[in-house]
Amino acid sequence: MCLAVLALRTLPGIPVLIAANRDEFHERPTLPAAQWPDAPDIYAGRDGRAGGTWMGVSARGRYALVTNFREPGHFRDPAPSRGALVEDYLRGAEPPAAYLARVHRGDQAYNGFNLIVGDARSAWYLSNRDGGPRELAPGIYALSNHLLDTPWPKLARTKAAFGAVLRSGPQPDLPALMAALADRQPADDADLPATGLPLERERLLSSPFIVSPNYGTRSSSVLALREDGAGQLDERRFAPDGSASGESRLTFSWQPADTIA
Repeated sequence: MCLAVLALRTLPGIPVLIAANRDEFHERPTLPAAQWPDAPDIYAGRDGRAGGTWMGVSARGRYALVTNFREPGHFRDPAPSRGALVEDYLRGAEPPAAYLARVHRGDQAYNGFNLIVGDARSAWYLSNRDGGPRELAPGIYALSNHLLDTPWPKLARTKAAFGAVLRSGPQPDLPALMAALADRQPADDADLPATGLPLERERLLSSPFIVSPNYGTRSSSVLALREDGAGQLDERRFAPDGSASGESRLTFSWQPADTIA
């Protein structure tokens, strides 16, 4: 996951709405978003190499996502899978704050990450490049490959487009949200972040939707949890040339874990 915009407890009837792009090497095996056979209350895509996921939700109203923190020259291999942090949370029962407190105690073993976990009551954020966990107040947040709400051009544009969709009507428009994620316009050179990558690479990674033969946007997803207990996860998948290669629509009922007998 390399770009996500979240509306948390701000929309009438929809406490959680997330629109996100997953960017990854095209050769990395990936399973489409689905109900997991070995954990039927989890709905998510799956990394076919390490086994975790970049974003997912459970029928107990638990959701999580992770992005990598861009820091060229600091990648360690081997290191624990960052996607496992999402999977472990979805499979578990710890409240978000307790889970991130536990992760934080060992987070320096991982390559750089940003992790958001939540449930029906609260949402929490942790980066192992920015101190300890913190609770997220109701609001709209954006996350890419630096710290939460770092105003990189791609993030600012997507957050603005996301906000415009939310203001356009009483219910979020799925095609409009997907269109916001499909923006292929790179940033101007003067606005590029300086992360230590060569200029051509910074340009490539500066658009919300990335297209290149080896690395790019593999999928776009929209997740909604409604107060009436209805949940929906939509995923569109893409080939290396940016053309559509498949899609999934998962609908499910969710219920906070503490109300399940």
